[in-house]
Amino acid sequence: MATTVTSKGQVTIPKPVRDRLGIKPGSAVDFRMEADGKVVLLKVDGTDENPFQKWRGSAGPGPTTDEIMTMTRGEP
Repeated sequence: MATTVTSKGQVTIPKPVRDRLGIKPGSAVDFRMEADGKVVLLKVDGTDENPFQKWRGSAGPGPTTDEIMTMTRGEP
């Protein structure tokens, strides 16, 4: 699949390639230079992001500070 480089150095990734790699708008990609001169396009899987990010905001309401202090102190 051939594509043309624009004056800004941009190219359009062909749809079959985007579909196969699961690349969507906003996806991060990486280019790897091979020893034989080939360039490989990789979808960045996001493992470098904060591992707790996906859980942010998912906890429900918990005990109040007073309730936690009561449990900690062993008060009835």
